[in-house]
Amino acid sequence: MIRLHFYPSTAAMVPHIVLEELGLPYERARIDREHGALNSPAYRALNPNGLIPVLEDGDLVLYETAAICLHLSDTHPDAKLMPAVGTRERAQAYKWLMWLTNTLQATLIVYFYPHRWVNDAGSDSEAEIKAVAKRRVGALLDQLDAELARHGGPWFLGNAYSLLDAYVFTLCRWTRHFSPDSPVRPARERPHLGPYLQRVLDRPALRRVMANEGLAEPYV
Repeated sequence: MIRLHFYPSTAAMVPHIVLEELGLPYERARIDREHGALNSPAYRALNPNGLIPVLEDGDLVLYETAAICLHLSDTHPDAKLMPAVGTRERAQAYKWLMWLTNTLQATLIVYFYPHRWVNDAGSDSEAEIKAVAKRRVGALLDQLDAELARHGGPWFLGNAYSLLDAYVFTLCRWTRHFSPDSPVRPARERPHLGPYLQRVLDRPALRRVMANEGLAEPYV
């Protein structure tokens, strides 16, 4: 049995979407992070970093969102959620997957948790870090928009839906409360990202995830 340890609207949404796209039987284990579950001995035994998500696939335990999604794709190749191994398309998919997790997601984490990078929470330094990270996020969203404009396809890699679409959607969702009138607008306000995100949201698997996680609009 596959079990996904998750919390709503976190990075766990990415493998959650992938599991729904694959149509696999699986269990969802919601982590009670408000009451310290991430630091419990039981959870730390699964992920010593105390982060979400974790996937259990039989006796295999995986953490790190990209690794979980690649595992699901590789063990269910008929779904074609990644291009074929050894192709140029696969290489580009690897590039963007690493960029999403190491560049965009990492910058969003700095924006949402600037106190992790300062000695004094609430200081001017914390506010500056948050502002700089938000500007950087804006530039990275522009990069996503430019990539969609470049190839003109309906999905992030072009004509074929992939696990990259689950990842892009989830990270873009995290910007939904950015003010449309601020210098750094939410992802949905960009000319190519906006319609693209709606296409992803219209997929039945994505709608099931929103319901499963008990989320309310705005979804993105």
